[in-house]
Amino acid sequence: MILISCVRAVEDDGEDLPEAQVGKASVLAYIGHHLPSIYLTGHLGRQITEVSRSVETLHTLQKRLQQCVGANGLGLQAEVKDHCQLLLKYPKGTNSTWFNKQFKVYEPLDYVFNVCDTLMLWEQYRNMTTILTREYLDARPNGWLEYAPTRISQFAVDRCYNRSLCEHELQLVLPAKPPFKPRQFSTCAVVGNSGDLLHTNFGPEIDSHDAVFRDNEAPVNKTYEKYVGQKRTFRLIGEGVARNLQEVVKGNAEEVLIIKSKIHRDFNAMIREIPNPVYLFQGVEFRRGAKGTGIKSIELAVSMCDEVDIYGFTVDPGYADWTRYFSEPRRGHNPLQGRAYYQLLECLGIIKIHSPRREEDKQDWSLVPSRQLLVTARAAAFQLKKLPAEAELNPYAACGLWATARKIAGPISGAPNMTSIRRNSNYSRWEQLRVTDLRSQAQQHHAQVCGVSFYKIDGNKLDSLLCVRPG
Repeated sequence: MILISCVRAVEDDGEDLPEAQVGKASVLAYIGHHLPSIYLTGHLGRQITEVSRSVETLHTLQKRLQQCVGANGLGLQAEVKDHCQLLLKYPKGTNSTWFNKQFKVYEPLDYVFNVCDTLMLWEQYRNMTTILTREYLDARPNGWLEYAPTRISQFAVDRCYNRSLCEHELQLVLPAKPPFKPRQFSTCAVVGNSGDLLHTNFGPEIDSHDAVFRDNEAPVNKTYEKYVGQKRTFRLIGEGVARNLQEVVKGNAEEVLIIKSKIHRDFNAMIREIPNPVYLFQGVEFRRGAKGTGIKSIELAVSMCDEVDIYGFTVDPGYADWTRYFSEPRRGHNPLQGRAYYQLLECLGIIKIHSPRREEDKQDWSLVPSRQLLVTARAAAFQLKKLPAEAELNPYAACGLWATARKIAGPISGAPNMTSIRRNSNYSRWEQLRVTDLRSQAQQHHAQVCGVSFYKIDGNKLDSLLCVRPG
């Protein structure tokens, strides 16, 4: 039984909720589409009233988002399609250079995003664990039998009937419990690889954050120090970069490496010889919105940090090419779609974007919706998803599966055949932190959720969390 005292209370920032500026026609259109045409009295009449209020609240948010994008989007414009759908458009003349080989078309200049889903999903990410752990594999149905083999590259079998085989492959990167907690850091910087960084002096500002997240092989050295700083806390890396771990960590034994793909026997051989903490990413598959390592780095940061600033993600309207600050550009995922999605996240108060053009233009942060409006809008979105509105106040509402962790903490990550360099290092320091070692905000959050760990199981489903209570 979960105690109600553990449910996080929503703080009121004292701002009044703006009145909805929405015509009756849009509300009635939603009601007419979702409810039968019968005489509305009694309980059904109250339902209609509640739905109407929810739609009005979401339209109020949409109008505020439209103003925020117009003021801070550097040419991006927003068009409200309905209470949940928001169209973000680039100005005419934006250079669409990314070619989709599958569909044989260039990237479009407009994108529709579902604000309701985005609101609810990113609030979940704030409370989630984004590292693969032993407790997750223990708690997930058939976690060791079916899921563990999917995280091991070139594995001879697709089922771990002999669990020890999977444990042998994963043990170097598998902590017993989450090594990082929600609210662990106050301010965090996520540094992308855009060539626009060479037109800035963001280095000291980036280094002033409590934690810095970097991507793949992006270099940190004296050459680029004034542009990207020197601080190295976390680095999210893909499979290709993981094949050269020793080069990536050169000069820094503290940076945490998080592999976003699978473990590989070649990776294990290198991990045994380096002092850095190394883990596997356990996050969300973004089917819409931004793609690639950058958005996963943001997800990782949001799961640990109160405030997230992003640098080097810029594809401003009118850009000429997709560049990197340390090498020739690489063609990959759709940069315009990602830039539009980041703008939506900024106007929802999830991140702040920093770029050369933004330094020249004054940003109007007053147009970012208040916390009160965002909380109220999330509750409205829950209601329209036929979930109870109070679920917004209940961190357990999205728990599709419950499990209880083992009372014994379990082993820290590692293997008997590690080299002396790793064995004598402090690679497991994050795993051995006690709750009382964390900042007060992280301790408070841990107490409010009764020490429950939240893991995503299935893509973007709102009710697909695996929730593990302490043993």
